Amino acid sequence: MPASALAGLTLLVLGESHMSLTDHLMEPLHSNLTKQGASVHSIGACGASAADWLIAKKVDCGADRKGNGAMLVKGADASTTPIKTLIAADKPNLVVIIIGDTMASYDKPAFPKAWAWQSVTSLTKEIAATGTKCVWVGPAWGKEGGKYKKNDVRTQQMSQFLAANAAPCAYIDSLKMSKPGQWITTDGQHFTVKGYQAWGAGIADAISKLPAASLGGKAVSK
Repeated sequence: MPASALAGLTLLVLGESHMSLTDHLMEPLHSNLTKQGASVHSIGACGASAADWLIAKKVDCGADRKGNGAMLVKGADASTTPIKTLIAADKPNLVVIIIGDTMASYDKPAFPKAWAWQSVTSLTKEIAATGTKCVWVGPAWGKEGGKYKKNDVRTQQMSQFLAANAAPCAYIDSLKMSKPGQWITTDGQHFTVKGYQAWGAGIADAISKLPAASLGGKAVSK
């Protein structure tokens, strides 16, 4: 079996609530990336938009997992950490951003495009300024309705918006990984364990297939 393109790389993975709770996305994704030989640091912050990673902002919940260590779930003490601080500490080859549902504003009549653009481009510029490669993972299909008013039309709109505005980050379209409603949800937006396992495997596979130039493959001097 050929070595994965991720072997020997250091990855910093940032995400929203999908990455913040047990039996969600963090465990299967982190494990998948680690199995491919990457050194991984995963951080989740519930409800954090892209721009919230430019500052330290308190959030309701979060999680942190580094390397082969256990996932540490945080409650009231959870917060974001400025991206430049994280990059300086971890020196990643690649930053993986999994922020979509938090910014889609499913419960609002219109998608807040100007705000989303400002938030997304602020974060990508900050990452680019460090010379670090990045990849943005878009939202997955959920179920119409529920607590967060998730809906297919806005999910697709958010995905298309990120595809057009995530550069210089590469973009991974999660909508290609399942059919609408295929992954069972608990509340319209968050999946059951099986759905998260499928999404985690899909993301890890998509990252491994990115061109070497998008992975920051030349080892960063530590």
